[in-house]
Amino acid sequence: MKQKINKTERIHSLDSLRAIMMILGLVLHSALTYNVVNHGEAWSLKDPESTSIATDSIVFLVHFFRMPIFFLVAGFFGAMLFYERNPIKMIKNRISRIAYPFVAFLFILWPTIIFTFGYTKAVFSGIANPFEKATESLSSIYEFLPTTTCHLWFLYYLMLITFATFLIALILKKSKKFTNRITNSFNWLIKKPILRILTFSGILFLLYLTLGTSMVEVSVYLTPDLNTFVFYFFFYLIGWILFKSKHLLNTFMKYDWISMILAFIIATIQGLITQNWDSETMMSEYLNSELIMLSNAFIVWLFTFGITGLFIRYGSKYSKRMRYISDSSYWVYLIHLPLTAIIPVFIWELPLPAFVKFIIVLSLTTLICFVTYHYLVRNTFVGKFLNGKKYPRKIKEKPVANTVYN
Repeated sequence: MKQKINKTERIHSLDSLRAIMMILGLVLHSALTYNVVNHGEAWSLKDPESTSIATDSIVFLVHFFRMPIFFLVAGFFGAMLFYERNPIKMIKNRISRIAYPFVAFLFILWPTIIFTFGYTKAVFSGIANPFEKATESLSSIYEFLPTTTCHLWFLYYLMLITFATFLIALILKKSKKFTNRITNSFNWLIKKPILRILTFSGILFLLYLTLGTSMVEVSVYLTPDLNTFVFYFFFYLIGWILFKSKHLLNTFMKYDWISMILAFIIATIQGLITQNWDSETMMSEYLNSELIMLSNAFIVWLFTFGITGLFIRYGSKYSKRMRYISDSSYWVYLIHLPLTAIIPVFIWELPLPAFVKFIIVLSLTTLICFVTYHYLVRNTFVGKFLNGKKYPRKIKEKPVANTVYN
């Protein structure tokens, strides 16, 4: 007789955390156009009229924790599907929720991304006919075939990491003694807030040393990048193991504010040291020094435990608003990039500070994304394609029980 599995009810805090980390992509991409730092081909747009170090600071800080937290939470929910449904249902779910949207939206969005970036860059460069210049890149049918993963890189690596973890989990599924030992050790560590920060930061420091960098750059190429894969696989794996320790999630609330403040202070000091350096060689040597690797390892995990703890502290109860944001976050992130690229064109000549322009781009992008979700996606076949079901436009008032912390 098969043992009945008690399924975990919806964990509102982690659900909201995953959604907010995804939506922070709008903040990053809205800010990049107004950065003082030149990001090269990684982000080729720069408003020629105004830049602000404040937007650089936003990008610098958010980059530390956004994707590590996202992959950690993704690993947690991946393990939930694996152990509470079954491995086959888990992999089918990931294919339908990750692989299909990745392929579909990469092909759909590619022409708009090429056009919007080309048009805005042409306007910023003072080219007489920016529309003609932008459409030159789409003159051949072959130009409609994606050559990079663009902002959907995280789905690409999530597919690879999920499949790798799936295979490892299948192999270890019959080794109950070994997996129980890992779970017991993890439980012991998680209950000790200071020790867990020291331990995970130490492991991440060793990972930085192995990879030879203090900050892993995102790879958008179709050929998988080993550094990107290994770095985010580490966080996904921690999230996967954390699922078996879900009854200890409340311990994340201990020192959550202190962790956040410490991470902010260390990151700010690091940013102040480097912001006025002109030498790329000096900057490269500094950023790849062992001291910065160690500093970044602590910043990442202080932010990770701090932010996660705050979401558990303040977001564990059902919220109609947060549930709506969680439902919409996938669509909002998928379609936002062309908007953050084209909206700056319409305001670049306005006599406004760069930070105000950034707020305008972010606000308009967010508004358009949520309005289109509400009327074109939420209760349509597109919503079902992305989220597995159609949702009524009006959220139910009745809270969903959450017993995971009992």
